[in-house]
Amino acid sequence: MPQYPNRQFLDFEKPIKELYEQIDDTRKLAEKNPKIDYSATLVQLEDSIVDKRKEITEQLTPWQRVQLSRHPDRPYTLKYIEKMCTNFVELHGDRNVKDDKAMVGGFAQLDGETVMIIGQQKGVNTKMRQLRNFGMPNPEGYRKALRLMRLAEKFNKPVIALVDTPGAFPGLEAEERGQGEAIARNIYEMIRLKVPVIIVIIGEGASGGALGIGVGDKVLMMENTWYTVISPESCSSILWRSWDKKETAAEQLKLTAKDMKGFGLVDEIVLEPAGGAHWDYQVAADMLKSNILKALNEVKHKTPAERVNDRIEKYGKMGFWEEVPA
Repeated sequence: MPQYPNRQFLDFEKPIKELYEQIDDTRKLAEKNPKIDYSATLVQLEDSIVDKRKEITEQLTPWQRVQLSRHPDRPYTLKYIEKMCTNFVELHGDRNVKDDKAMVGGFAQLDGETVMIIGQQKGVNTKMRQLRNFGMPNPEGYRKALRLMRLAEKFNKPVIALVDTPGAFPGLEAEERGQGEAIARNIYEMIRLKVPVIIVIIGEGASGGALGIGVGDKVLMMENTWYTVISPESCSSILWRSWDKKETAAEQLKLTAKDMKGFGLVDEIVLEPAGGAHWDYQVAADMLKSNILKALNEVKHKTPAERVNDRIEKYGKMGFWEEVPA
């Protein structure tokens, strides 16, 4: 039996797959020849896998990081909540239309402190992806998120938002129910929240779909994620009338965590296990948790008025512009 029965490999991860296949072959040899000790060879191959994961991570292109952020084995919001938090109580519905399964949230305890944790959730298989609408919320998803944020404010609890979406759902029914208004309302209200708000890009951070829960005191971004106004594929189709230039688009969009930190659009980069978060859920969650707790401690001491003023100043400074004299 292979040791990676459910693991999927991207094109640039094939050298790792080959090492796993060598391990399988070595174990089969050990079963056929019990008198020969293959333990040293197995240890060497396992060490080679870790080294290869590190090597691949260090050499990733922007497009490869986009692919890694979409890795089918990558942990999603509920997995991080499971690994980081205790006593999670999920809350449902926007009290208006329905419960949007693409947006999840509720109270939980993080290192003994009660927080409101919210995020987009993608499905882990075909059926769940359809249920979760591939992580693309409708307006009621953003309105549910806002309801939970206001609930957190009422009880003076910090808000943590985990962003992972290819974008807000672009369907006709979503537009009819006010998709643009729902996102704009969330941005406006999140600026004014009196409690600490920590944002983390844990996967894809696309356009208004990300901004709908993406305004806070601190914005963290995991190492192998992306955050920009449009996906590389859509950018390529607009500029070059083809998806074939998606790698060029990813390069030009400057969408990686390093680029975003350089532009001042995110505050910290959260490192991941070698090769990406999908290789070790618990280690990835522990690394994220320590960064969230650090960010919370940095903003806890501020008064509500200071938090609001600091957010307005923070987002007001973003971007580059030049004034031409009249």
